[in-house]
Amino acid sequence: MSKESEIVAPNGLERVFLLPGEYHITKKPKFLATLLGSCVAVCLKNTKNGSAAMNHFVRNQSSPGETLIGRFGDLSTKHIIERLMSLDRNPANFQAKIYGGGAVVGHLGLGIGIGENNIAVAKEILEQYRIKVVEEDTGGKFGRKIYFNTQTFEVTRRLIGEDRKDFTQRNIRVLIVDDSPIVRKILRKVIESTPGIEVAGEAGDAFEARDLIISEDPDVISLDIIMPRLDGLKFLQKVMEHFPKPVMIVSTIAKENSDIAEKALRLGAVGVIDKDSLEIYKGLDKARREYIPMIRTAANRKVTKKVFV
Repeated sequence: MSKESEIVAPNGLERVFLLPGEYHITKKPKFLATLLGSCVAVCLKNTKNGSAAMNHFVRNQSSPGETLIGRFGDLSTKHIIERLMSLDRNPANFQAKIYGGGAVVGHLGLGIGIGENNIAVAKEILEQYRIKVVEEDTGGKFGRKIYFNTQTFEVTRRLIGEDRKDFTQRNIRVLIVDDSPIVRKILRKVIESTPGIEVAGEAGDAFEARDLIISEDPDVISLDIIMPRLDGLKFLQKVMEHFPKPVMIVSTIAKENSDIAEKALRLGAVGVIDKDSLEIYKGLDKARREYIPMIRTAANRKVTKKVFV
């Protein structure tokens, strides 16, 4: 079995990852990815014309008048089927695969029984449309990473174990998110010179970080604030809404007791470090004394989904 870091999109295929409540429909070959806990994903393929779709729904049943199609299994699964069947109504030309629905109690789970209900509604809708389910990997007590090659209809799965917090058996894995290549290089040196901690990946902006959260599932995210395209605080909010992770803010504008630092903590950061205080351009000693202990603290913090109004 290949390492998780080796699961990459085949040459020429656009990679798309789905957050909870999203779906993707395509006529072109693509590489779709997502991370599932109690949520469920249906991978759908028309074997004649090559069209395909995948959803990632959170709950099984919608309420009357619901407009968030992607969030609910009954609406989402019907929607992707109908979209593909607008090109071909013959159910014999379709195949489906179902994943997820684990009884996950950690950062990927939503509650008792949610996974079972999600699995049931996916099967029910597919049966209504007489679409054959050719593969299923559901239930259990694990999360799953899903990689769907729509060209070949191959789906690669990786289980996310329950013992992810047992750092006596493995290293803490850190994702470094900072727009400065120099800063990333220095922080990597600090981490790699410390036993028991390793770098899961580096990202120069929130969009690169988003992909790495899906593919690498890091234990801790070290996050800058001032970044192109999407600033760190907005990205922090999205992380805590969709894929809660222990996030530590490392930024020059996050001074101690500042409004920025306090806002980061309100949004769900487990700690804040003023990057200037690390004096990283003068050597690694001070960074080791301040940065490393916060990584260890963050790795052992339990975080949960946050809802922002």
